[in-house]
Amino acid sequence: MHNTNITNTIICPEDYITLAFQLADIARIITLKYFRKPILISDKIDYSPVTVADRETEIEMRKLIFQVAPNHGIYGEEYGAFNIDDAEWIWVLDPIDGTKAFITGKPLFCTLIALLYKGIPVLGIIDQPVLNERWVGISGRISTLNDQPIQVRSCSELRLAALYATSPEMFITDNDNTTLAWESIYTSVKLLCYGSDCYAYGLLASGYIDLIVEASLKPYDYLPLVAIIHGAGGLITDWSGHQLNLKSNGKVVASGDKRIHTTTLAKLAFNK
Repeated sequence: MHNTNITNTIICPEDYITLAFQLADIARIITLKYFRKPILISDKIDYSPVTVADRETEIEMRKLIFQVAPNHGIYGEEYGAFNIDDAEWIWVLDPIDGTKAFITGKPLFCTLIALLYKGIPVLGIIDQPVLNERWVGISGRISTLNDQPIQVRSCSELRLAALYATSPEMFITDNDNTTLAWESIYTSVKLLCYGSDCYAYGLLASGYIDLIVEASLKPYDYLPLVAIIHGAGGLITDWSGHQLNLKSNGKVVASGDKRIHTTTLAKLAFNK
């Protein structure tokens, strides 16, 4: 059920696609070097964990971008923003999405890479090195998993849907409406699963699950997913149905079927 998201879109230059794959390859080498090895774990200001693998990976990715495309902007989890106000092309990097999985030996962490043109995501990569899985979305093309085309699946009603979210904790905020809105969704579906971080979006794009609802995400968490979901025929927006960008509020809905996307947005709006 591929939709029109992959047509009439911005063309991503082949040189930039090559660079994106090189960035993912670099990340694989470094993260695999540290995976399931003794490693120093530190806490950020928000108490989320960070490791030398996160930092070393992003440093090397940035070095390559500076070398190949010095005029491009960068927005990364570990080292912040560079030239994002002036650059037409901006790379968004999450060297290890799912650091908790990484440090506990669970092979569901991924490297996330996006390329934006004038704020619009035109390329996205989800790369899981341990399982040797790489999802790629490129504007104007059908998304792939390990070079094979992928497609979301149909699901007409929420009561039939398999729903994923990283953690119930992301819906506990100072605004109780967020918790109530989440409750209205997870009580309506057939299956609820937690704990897959960005890996769940690859599953959705490949047609294994139907819906993802999340909150408290950062741009490097959600922007790399956009081109992949669109190119597989799915939808991904904020809770109000708006397209995602660097300034989105971090509340994300992704679905494989427009019908349950519409229903989910309506429930979220009603219960705010």
